[in-house]
Amino acid sequence: MNDAAVRLGYLARTTALLYPGPGTPRPHTVLPHRALPRRLAPRRWWHVGARVHLPVEGSIVAHLAEVFGRPVEGVLHVRPARRANRKPILEVHAGGRLLAFVKIGDSPRTRGLVAAEAAALGRLAGLGLRTVVVPEVLHHGTWQGLAVLALSPLPVRRGRVPRPLLVTAVKEIAGTGGAAGPAWHGDLSPWNLAPSRDGRLLVWDWERYETGVPYGFDALHHFFQRALRRMAPPVAARACLARSVRELAPYGLSAAEARRTALRYLIALAHRHAADGHTPLGPPQSWLNPVVDHEELLT
Repeated sequence: MNDAAVRLGYLARTTALLYPGPGTPRPHTVLPHRALPRRLAPRRWWHVGARVHLPVEGSIVAHLAEVFGRPVEGVLHVRPARRANRKPILEVHAGGRLLAFVKIGDSPRTRGLVAAEAAALGRLAGLGLRTVVVPEVLHHGTWQGLAVLALSPLPVRRGRVPRPLLVTAVKEIAGTGGAAGPAWHGDLSPWNLAPSRDGRLLVWDWERYETGVPYGFDALHHFFQRALRRMAPPVAARACLARSVRELAPYGLSAAEARRTALRYLIALAHRHAADGHTPLGPPQSWLNPVVDHEELLT
């Protein structure tokens, strides 16, 4: 089954969940088209392709209109397959502007992730961060047994993140752990951050935030995820270990500490995938074991 078919199957299940009816159907359109489904948006006169009729009354959009106290429209993201944290995400528009991103917890796992992100952002909001900019929680509640988290949109503009800015941000995030020890964002991947116009770093997707982890995990995760874009997982894992001294030098770690931290990071990532029941990098025997089996640092 190709990607488009998988996405469309997921879309059908998701719309049945979020638009249960009954109500007057409103036409929507799969954008840019059904062969490349990425969004489901309210129908406009210039849209081409088949109509998808959804009842708005009694839907998640009607609920969000009550939450925000104004008429809103929802654009549903058509999510890719094989993601452990895959969940419905809507863009909520009102008055011609983007009002919020809304995440829906539709399983025990994703409900937990939604709750974790709400808690993390609540904690971070009170810390007076100077370098890192995080979304604001606009609403956190439930609807039809689903977890609902509405977040303010960040003024994202794509661009390369300068290394000094990334280092400063990683240090600031680690410092939010307080007495619990260093914190990490948990998924500080290139697609979850962007430089702002005022020189700060916009960072979203905080559902994996955690305290009490080894200092430097975020920096290693950022490097590893970039490496995976151009390398096979076993090669990227070896590169993560080989580059750990350089990547963690700005944080004051010695060579031995850096290599030990890299090994602990890779093991922690494998444990996360196992807990999710998801192996996006393949079995650990193929990408993790060759890196750690012969390392004396583990003894």
